[in-house]
Amino acid sequence: MSAALHGTADILRAAASWAWFPRDSDRADDHLLLVRYPTRFGGGVRGSQVRSSSEAATVLDHAVERTREWGESRLTFWTNPSDGPDLEEELRRRGAEHIDTVAVLAGAIDELTVDVPPEATGEVVRTLDQVRAVDAINVPVWEQAPLDDEGLRVELAEVTARRETGEGVRVLGRLDGQPVSTGGCTIVDGFTRLWGAATLPEFRGRGVYRAVLAERLRASVGLGATTALVKGRVATSAPILTRVGFHHYGDERAYRLDLA
Repeated sequence: MSAALHGTADILRAAASWAWFPRDSDRADDHLLLVRYPTRFGGGVRGSQVRSSSEAATVLDHAVERTREWGESRLTFWTNPSDGPDLEEELRRRGAEHIDTVAVLAGAIDELTVDVPPEATGEVVRTLDQVRAVDAINVPVWEQAPLDDEGLRVELAEVTARRETGEGVRVLGRLDGQPVSTGGCTIVDGFTRLWGAATLPEFRGRGVYRAVLAERLRASVGLGATTALVKGRVATSAPILTRVGFHHYGDERAYRLDLA
């Protein structure tokens, strides 16, 4: 599908169907999509993509029950305009905390202009040392447990397989040669889904995020993508993405429900 054919409806459908399934996670897909995250990523259950003929309260009851069956005590739900029914009001009624908001942003790749300072670079991850550097960034930024040696080897195998099959790439960003930023992309139906951007706090605001973005876009074109899709945090990456030419297609909000 060409960029010209990726209209608003296509972009909203692509955003609504986007979900992440970490390695060693569990999932259920009745009424809504539920993903149980492994301990390394903080555990808990993420919910999204509501597709049910039941009332909001019934759908949320189902999500809570499955979360408890998995032995988890925290349910995080991400809203989307395509949800049916919409759970947002019911989540608020039950005391769920609004913890995050992301802007759904998209743009034709050939219309995006990314200005990268000379001291910032981005490179496609191909080696174990690069995977180790990516993990050293992700651990403090995402507050997750580090990979052990076997986990690093498994991660390299997965990154390599995705790159070689054209599914996507992981990128490592450097400032003056020092690895300080990372991000990935996945190719789906002519879209490149940009995900997992992370920069060590002390190096933010110096252009390395843009270097990682530019390299992901470059690699995505080589893999056949024409439109970039990203969910950027409204307080951090969203303003940068808007400046390089992304257009805003709505917001998604995260609510956390702690179960007694």
